[in-house]
Amino acid sequence: MSDPMYVLAPEYRRLRIGDAWRDAAGGATFAVEDPATGKTIAEVADADVVDGLAALDAASTAMAEWAATPPRKRSELLTATYRALTERSEEVARLITLEMGKTLAEARGEVAYGAEFFRWFAEEAVRVEGRYNTAPAGGYRILTVPKPVGPCVFVTPWNFPLAMGARKIAPALAAGCTTITKPAAQTPLTMLFLARIMEEVGVPPGVVNVVTTKRAGEVVSALLADRRTRKLSFTGSTEVGRVLLRQAADNVLRTSMELGGNAALIVCADADLDVAVDGAMVAKMRNLGESCIAANRIYVEEPVHEEFTARFAERMGALSVGHGLDDGVDVGALIDEASVTKIDELVADAVDRGARVLVGGERPHGPGHFYPPTVLVDVPEDARMLEAEIFGPVAPIMSFTSDDEVMAKANDTEYGLVGYVFTRDLQRALRFTEGLQTGMLGINRGLISDPSAPFGGVKQSGIGKEGSHEGILEYLDVTYAAIDLP
Repeated sequence: MSDPMYVLAPEYRRLRIGDAWRDAAGGATFAVEDPATGKTIAEVADADVVDGLAALDAASTAMAEWAATPPRKRSELLTATYRALTERSEEVARLITLEMGKTLAEARGEVAYGAEFFRWFAEEAVRVEGRYNTAPAGGYRILTVPKPVGPCVFVTPWNFPLAMGARKIAPALAAGCTTITKPAAQTPLTMLFLARIMEEVGVPPGVVNVVTTKRAGEVVSALLADRRTRKLSFTGSTEVGRVLLRQAADNVLRTSMELGGNAALIVCADADLDVAVDGAMVAKMRNLGESCIAANRIYVEEPVHEEFTARFAERMGALSVGHGLDDGVDVGALIDEASVTKIDELVADAVDRGARVLVGGERPHGPGHFYPPTVLVDVPEDARMLEAEIFGPVAPIMSFTSDDEVMAKANDTEYGLVGYVFTRDLQRALRFTEGLQTGMLGINRGLISDPSAPFGGVKQSGIGKEGSHEGILEYLDVTYAAIDLP
């Protein structure tokens, strides 16, 4: 397994449309690089609008038959996908590390997480129900029939190249929808490998289509403008999400939007500091901090601020940085040079405004897109990193003196995806649960993602839920029939 690219032969580095793996109509390709070295590892097809619409043709053609496929059959195919991913988890993990930069341990975790969506929604596929009841006034019956919404367009990000696609494809297929996935140009290989696996387990042609492209704007716009598309699901920045929502409005598309975050992590003075430090490390450093649910702002109550900061900084400073495929590495490469530059600028801005760096803070020399785990204190409220989504291994720590104060600071953002609270006081935890303006909350834990739980935010962090029972509802319309029956 010295070369993870062997798992994806050149013939599968093309577009997956209908029953074929094909080159882009114009013959164009683009390079995929290893973020740890900056070297090209593969060339993949660069689709244009013609290719995107060909994928929609395939999805539309397959729609009726897939919708009519018995739920048990759909369930079995999703289960087979789960098993195939689990059996080939090491191959998939190495591919993820090679194109995205995260460590192999992180990549293995992503494969397990992503595979679980196929198992969860295999179980949900056979539990889609309508209802039949007497109208309250009598005289007729009410029948509700859930139906798949139709062909779906998915735009997925680079930070979880398997899991974010799985979180969309699994519920869509369970509901009876066909799909077109446009993966991020930085990390297309994992999604192509997933499409290959689903082909091998017997998912029919046209149900899962994958279109790789560097021209995302024009390709996705063409898909959204075509009235055969009935659903858009996007994971990415709020800025791009706003653009896609405007485009989706023209055809009144169903939308699920999982957008940006600015998570506050709150450590109360009564917290178990062992639990709080462990939880903060997970919430900050999972996926190198390149996660929409990463702790972006850490607030620690004054009596334990000094101790927590010292312990957390020691843990951050002990992490090793290097190529994600190397043994003993804790922190891999960031996705690209733009990400490193952004983080470096955010740290410099905070320092210029008075923040102090306790750990890290200087990008290393040499090849690859690396940035060291970094901890800052005395970060002023006007520092840009308290408003921007850092998306990297940088942790600003501030102190607070009252729940009302920290609640106001935590809520003072356009985002509302997730928050974290560490306290041993149940009533206090419940007050934060009710008061924080977030779609999700971790209480005494830094990891909240679970396929069986509804994932999604409020405010400008998104619309709709992914995972759990709510996840399949995003892919179902309901027809109501009034039946005359005196």
